[in-house]
Amino acid sequence: MKRRNFIGTSAAASVGFLTTSAAIANNRKTDTTAKLKYNINHSVCYWCYGTIPFEDFLKNLVELDIRSIDLVGPDEFPLLKKYNIHASMCWGAGMGIEKGWNDLSLHEELIADYERVIPLVAEAGYTNLICFSGNRNGMDDLVGLRNCAKGLRQLMPLAEKHGVVLQMELLNSKVNHKDYMCDTSEWGVSLCETIGSENFKLLYDIYHMQIMEGDIIRNIQDYHQYYGHYHTGGNPGRHEIDETQEIFYPAVMKAILKTGYTGHVAQEFVPSWDDKLAALKQGVTICDI
Repeated sequence: MKRRNFIGTSAAASVGFLTTSAAIANNRKTDTTAKLKYNINHSVCYWCYGTIPFEDFLKNLVELDIRSIDLVGPDEFPLLKKYNIHASMCWGAGMGIEKGWNDLSLHEELIADYERVIPLVAEAGYTNLICFSGNRNGMDDLVGLRNCAKGLRQLMPLAEKHGVVLQMELLNSKVNHKDYMCDTSEWGVSLCETIGSENFKLLYDIYHMQIMEGDIIRNIQDYHQYYGHYHTGGNPGRHEIDETQEIFYPAVMKAILKTGYTGHVAQEFVPSWDDKLAALKQGVTICDI
């Protein structure tokens, strides 16, 4: 499963976003000497750095003291163990972003697939497994919500037995994922309430929700009990989370901490710098409040 069209479109969108500080960072080596506070449990989505071989990337994470990685599956678990890197958000089940739980005709296959992967995640010692609503395709949102709940409820006993939390990602349907159904906190929270299990949460992507609804800190304060994981990204452009974009991430991180959150925050911006690891280090440092 790949993030649809992100890497190709992001390269074109990067023109005009490099600031003087970013240009300087392109020409320096990644600073690995600063120690992270780790009030925030840091992670990173590998797909944003896919030009770096996976094992090399894990070695880089060790050097950067980034102890977790997002969006990896059972095939990658052995290498994670080798480098003592935690899988903070797993994937490997489902049919991708566009075909999801709102389609009743897919439930049989989806249930079988998640029943296969949930034990693998638990056996490896991990907790979180991503899922998606799917696109609307003309479906009413309430119907889609009921369909999602009907299918996901069938997995809750297995998820609860294995201590695995299924997390549906909130994505924007304005820019990147046209027609995606789970595109607001309100819809996602309603689904959580309908399912009624602590083993179903929302993956709150700050970039996507800035596009769809804004009011990031208030929503975190109001709905944090339903958010089981966080992703970052600079808006506009989904690049670095520094002064080149509109979200002030230190304040967002402080708001997350104030809720008592102890999970992970994963960097999911597409680097526009030549030195991608320097960009990653900067993003983690910004969030390391």
